Amino acid sequence: MTKTVVVALGGNSFISDETHQSVPDQYRAAERACAQMVPLLHDPDLRLVVTHGNGPQVGFILLRSEIAAPALHQVPLDSCVADTQGALGYQLERALRNELRRHGLARSPAAVVTLVLVDRDDPAFRNPTKPIGSFLSKERAEERRVKDGWDVVEDAGRGWRRVVASPVPKGIVDLDAVKCLLDAGFVVIAAGGGGIAVVEESNGDLTGASAVVDKDLASSLLAKQLGAEVLVITTGVEKVCLDFGKPTQRALDAMTVADAKRYMAEGHFKPGSMLPKVEAVVAFLEGGGKQAIITDPEHLVDALAGKTGTHVTL
Repeated sequence: MTKTVVVALGGNSFISDETHQSVPDQYRAAERACAQMVPLLHDPDLRLVVTHGNGPQVGFILLRSEIAAPALHQVPLDSCVADTQGALGYQLERALRNELRRHGLARSPAAVVTLVLVDRDDPAFRNPTKPIGSFLSKERAEERRVKDGWDVVEDAGRGWRRVVASPVPKGIVDLDAVKCLLDAGFVVIAAGGGGIAVVEESNGDLTGASAVVDKDLASSLLAKQLGAEVLVITTGVEKVCLDFGKPTQRALDAMTVADAKRYMAEGHFKPGSMLPKVEAVVAFLEGGGKQAIITDPEHLVDALAGKTGTHVTL
């Protein structure tokens, strides 16, 4: 019996530290991530979909645009996400293809530039909160606010940054393409960076939105719409922890959805860090998923074998 598994890689999976941010460095990081996933594919009944983050890479594009201004045009946010989907999808596809060949596995990867539908009336558009791009001086931030209509905020005393909407994903526009590729035996790379946010106009046309979709929530939605049995979200720790960073820190081997909701209400998980990951697995399980796991990439195989990671069930 076939089993569909969605594995969500974090955007920082491509960047090990601040001294290794170049494109060759990112590719080597992609190789390491793929080396962790390919052993899963020795199981001929396992169908694999890989999603990934892109936060640092979008920041790089925006910074290049800032440096190049006014000589060159600014890159719209939806195009930034599309650019990173293509570039990171290429890196993952190349690394996966090479690793599959080394293992003697007759499978092929394929990357899909994926659009994700969001609601133009989502409250996030009225209250942008997601910081993107580089830090700016107060004067430069005010200039961009007036000239380009940016929403800007002061960020923890480190400077000013642009903030954009992060609406809830409502639909995977390219779902049928992902399904067809899975049915044909491909390993599919999709929904990179949470997908390219688009809204539907009254005439049915799709328009790019100045927004970023949370990668984990998009991965959860994709897994639900594919009918996947398992969602794995990788992060920087082997297991989810309560009281993270405190003397009372303790790792969780397992939790139920009810446990997860209680821990979220108690404030154990930070926004922009573990919170969206826990929210994503809860949404997946409440939407019909069978199993969700949160772990780091190095323990992916062992986590799927039930040996480690935090396992979340209804």
